[in-house]
Amino acid sequence: MGRVIYAFRTHPMHQTSITQLDVANWLDITQATLSRIETGDAPEVMSKLIRWATILRIPEELLWFRLPHRDTVDEVDRQGFLRVAAATAAAVVSPGSVLRLLDETRATPIPARVGAVEIAQIRDAAQLFAKWDATYGGALVREVVATQLRIAEGYLDAQCAPCDRADLYLAVGSLAHTAAFMAFDACAHNDAEQMFGLARDCAKEVDAVHLHAKVLSSMTRHAIWTGKNYDGLAHIQEALTLAPSLTATERAMLYTAEARVRAKLGDVQAVLTAVGHADEQFANSSPANDPVWMRYYDRAQHAGDTGHALFDIAVKGSFTGEARDRLSTAVRGHTDLAARSRTMSSIKLASLVMATGDPNEARSIGSAALTRANALHSRRAAQDVQELHRYARRAGVDLTATPA
Repeated sequence: MGRVIYAFRTHPMHQTSITQLDVANWLDITQATLSRIETGDAPEVMSKLIRWATILRIPEELLWFRLPHRDTVDEVDRQGFLRVAAATAAAVVSPGSVLRLLDETRATPIPARVGAVEIAQIRDAAQLFAKWDATYGGALVREVVATQLRIAEGYLDAQCAPCDRADLYLAVGSLAHTAAFMAFDACAHNDAEQMFGLARDCAKEVDAVHLHAKVLSSMTRHAIWTGKNYDGLAHIQEALTLAPSLTATERAMLYTAEARVRAKLGDVQAVLTAVGHADEQFANSSPANDPVWMRYYDRAQHAGDTGHALFDIAVKGSFTGEARDRLSTAVRGHTDLAARSRTMSSIKLASLVMATGDPNEARSIGSAALTRANALHSRRAAQDVQELHRYARRAGVDLTATPA
């Protein structure tokens, strides 16, 4: 019999049965393709799924459908990098299971030579963990991801064909960025700074301008979150020098980050100018031209990011309606795959209404935001919740009380 391909019976957070759509989202395929796989009628995707199943060594008792054995399985099975990646992102995670995953990951040896297979594994891990992070928050399993990153960093010292060297640095840099953002989300700020630094170094080493811009954008957000506003301004100014080589979506992302740092510095006109530039670039966005890590930046994300930028001036009485409209658009537009972004926009919207609007409406929005926040493992969201409670106290609203 062939190996069993993974599709978990248990939802990673709530221990309830999952739907076919959940499985399709985890595997990044359509429901129609998943149905064809289950009936053995999708040979074009079987090799990818078999590679994942065998590399990850998922216990058979967690799986529920089978695919034929392939001759390449034994060769792929010798590669250990992603042995625990999908188990981390799709299994029920408890403190004990996280420790076991850490032990398994630390035991993974560094190969003497790295090639296309290992590079693909690192790239797949970065994408997989990024999806986990956006859906559930980074605090829960970031230590496992950090250990994976240390292994991947070791790959940079292994032998590698010159034609693969740029792809290796790009893959490691992408994983470093994902790990850094998870550390940021967990408010492990020293780890985040070091990991962002590694991601930036990898991008600069091979002149990966798209990754470089993404990392600098995230470093800007991290800097302003930690109160280092002028560091954030320096990061985004460096990123904007790369703008001519970027896509319109990426330029929109950068101008949004600039708007956020300008808002922290209290420069209202500069905020409005940056938001205007971001809107102009996003209007010309063509997702087909964007790098894979920019897939998250859709209309809801743009509305939320610009809404967050306007929030800091809106609570002081400037452009309150515009900020509220954008945050509301984000809350309505985000899907479950962007649960953290939807939640954080919900919290900001509730805080804005607490500060400037009707207290009863604010209580309703705030209660919904708190319900969403309870499903996340995000310390950033938790800090935003604390801010919401501060605005609620000023408005005389008790968010712990049941609305009348």
